Amino acid sequence: MTKVECVFSLVFLVPYNFRSLSIAMGQLFAGWDVSTQSTKLLVIDAESQAIVFNEAVNYDQDLPHYKTKDGAIQGLGEGASESDPNMWIEAVNLLLQKLADSEVNQHDILAMSVSGQQHGLVALDRQGNLSRKRSKLWNDFSTQEECDLLTEKVGGLETMVKEVSNSQRTGYTAAKIFHLYRHERETYDNTATFFLVHNYINYYLTGGPDGGVKVMEPGDTSGTALYNIVSGQWSDVVINAIDPGLKAKLAPVQPSTKSIGAVSKQLVEKYGLNPTCRIDAGTGDNMYGAVGTGNVKEGIVTISLGTSGTAYTFLKQPYVDPTGEIAGFCDSSGYYLPLLCVSNLANGYNEILKLYNLSHQDFTEIIRKSPVGNNGRMIAPWYVGERTPDVPNGTPVYFGFALNDLNHKAVVCRGVLEGHLLNLYDGFKRMPVSPSEIRLTGGISRSVAWREAIANIFNAETVAVEGEGAAMGAALHALWVYQMEQGKAITLEEVVEPYIKLDETTRIKPNPKDVATYRTLSTAFSALSARLRNVPTKEDPFRLRKELLAG
Repeated sequence: MTKVECVFSLVFLVPYNFRSLSIAMGQLFAGWDVSTQSTKLLVIDAESQAIVFNEAVNYDQDLPHYKTKDGAIQGLGEGASESDPNMWIEAVNLLLQKLADSEVNQHDILAMSVSGQQHGLVALDRQGNLSRKRSKLWNDFSTQEECDLLTEKVGGLETMVKEVSNSQRTGYTAAKIFHLYRHERETYDNTATFFLVHNYINYYLTGGPDGGVKVMEPGDTSGTALYNIVSGQWSDVVINAIDPGLKAKLAPVQPSTKSIGAVSKQLVEKYGLNPTCRIDAGTGDNMYGAVGTGNVKEGIVTISLGTSGTAYTFLKQPYVDPTGEIAGFCDSSGYYLPLLCVSNLANGYNEILKLYNLSHQDFTEIIRKSPVGNNGRMIAPWYVGERTPDVPNGTPVYFGFALNDLNHKAVVCRGVLEGHLLNLYDGFKRMPVSPSEIRLTGGISRSVAWREAIANIFNAETVAVEGEGAAMGAALHALWVYQMEQGKAITLEEVVEPYIKLDETTRIKPNPKDVATYRTLSTAFSALSARLRNVPTKEDPFRLRKELLAG
């Protein structure tokens, strides 16, 4: 009798729900993505290699009593971006209830893992409750003074990078802690544990104040700017520059490749979860975004095309950028994930679409009407300042444009497209990787114009990835760790590969002629960027533009 015949025989013999039976036959694994604007819960069946549950809670829409906009509380002052951690816990409970109400057998979830928005600071008191009612998020920019003071206290940028593999940025966690120490000292002193977002969710899932596990892992921890990825240790120099007593408030760091405990008795009783369900160590959203796009072997690069943009890759050896502009991160598999983040990417593009009332297809057709390289016209697209390069007060600069060029839609559109990507590539060039393939995520990865420009500027094949990003990465990581803890010798690549769906209709190979044009234009952009920032450079953007026009 075949497997299908056997199942149908059972259906006819006993009053049993077929869908529940089919799901129960698999091994289920859950991935959480607690992001800035929403929380998502995704469950995969390891037998059928299918997603069996995929739901999200949007904070603004579904939890309006927290009065957030884009997930952040309003009216807190210039540069401040904060949320109530209770909002994330409420979102988790809403999704667990949706899971319990679904046809998925939640008792069959064997392990789950949490992806969290990186760098957010959660503070707990000695009883394990919130000592500060709000969490400073990654996009809180109110701590620049603390970044500057910390860098000065340790002896400058070079020493800072040596100590924590990164420079101090407002996005990272160290300055948030120092800000609390300087401006809310009573709260700081009343804090017994500092967590990142995913650590806090792990703590809740394992029991919270009633026995929850307090632990961190290298991936997300490497983004605190308190941790050295080369030594795998906290930096006593930077910690002591904030407060010698800080180290006692930091949870121990354990490997990303182990579970930290079982789901709490309270959640088992309330939602029918399996009491043996393991809670994976979890990590930051960028690390699980890498897993969710199959970026788990050398040569693969992921570029996320959002309002801001990121580019990252898998390395077996740590990479530390002496300028601190490329983030020195650990990944979730015991290796490394150097990451480049730019503040400006889709923002300029989206404004152009609004300005000219264009669709993505309209934009692509207009781009066809202008030459690759834009005849040497370049835009430094620092519309909201810029993170990489580090020009927080930057403004856009138009180079090589004649007076009437700004009246030509095609010229301006190509300038915006190439400017964003040349700026991204200018930072990426420092990464020690020659990409064999670039995998694109984000809405504008569907744009042919963007895919072609990326393929030719980066000189690598590009392809869009279908899928669920960080939530999928979390679920796959939970599956991998569970299998290893069951004694199975298996690599993360082997686990991930069947789930990664590349849209081959979007694949583009670089054009050698366009690659050559962009090679010169990229050098010119680097020279222009350096001069605008008063950084010494031997290259002359004016001469390079002239060479490009002559060629």
